[in-house]
Amino acid sequence: MPDQTNEREGADKPGTDERLGRLSEALDQAREKSAPTKSQRTSSVRGYGQAMRLSSEFIAGILVGAALGWAVDQLLGISPWGLIVFLILGFAAGVLNLLRAAKMVDDPAVRLDKKPPQG
Repeated sequence: MPDQTNEREGADKPGTDERLGRLSEALDQAREKSAPTKSQRTSSVRGYGQAMRLSSEFIAGILVGAALGWAVDQLLGISPWGLIVFLILGFAAGVLNLLRAAKMVDDPAVRLDKKPPQG
């Protein structure tokens, strides 16, 4: 029975190194094409930053409304009505802040500076 390890070592075909080299070059080219560019990474980071800003604007409005509502409840003894009303107002303020941060609604100062159309 012949030794199988010797057969495998001797079974390397003459073009194996060339094929491995071509495969390595093809893999390097594919990696270069699929690697994100600097502008793609920058826009991704900006997107995360914008998402964090928008979510913090929204959550801050709700938390401030809840805190004010709780304080009104404690001062006036009208629990839970102050919390409910101010929580709803905080939600509305959070949505408005979200829209302002996304530049879908103008700031009040900008709206007051705009002149109505003449006609």
